[in-house]
Amino acid sequence: MKKRDKQEKHPPASIADALASYLAQSGLAQRVEQAGVVPEWHSLVGAQIAAVTQPLSVTKDGLLFVAVSTHGWMAELSMLEPELLKKLNAKPGRHRVERIRWLLRRQ
Repeated sequence: MKKRDKQEKHPPASIADALASYLAQSGLAQRVEQAGVVPEWHSLVGAQIAAVTQPLSVTKDGLLFVAVSTHGWMAELSMLEPELLKKLNAKPGRHRVERIRWLLRRQ
């Protein structure tokens, strides 16, 4: 009977709540939020840029690695980097992406 009373007082946490709690306690929540630019890349940079790029990863210090299809696009995107960084960092509370490292995509 005591087990049942205990369960009724403290229902099990959902997986989402348990994961959020773990991320917050471990200090990883900011890193996960920062890495959110990878799946959001298309909506942040637009279809034209997304078609010739692929975001790869974000380092702890805010360096985003992005593969690019051609040297020409690398040059163009390097010039657009300040504008792209503004878009990537527009979400309040997200750990900033400080720089973008453009890498030529191997075919």
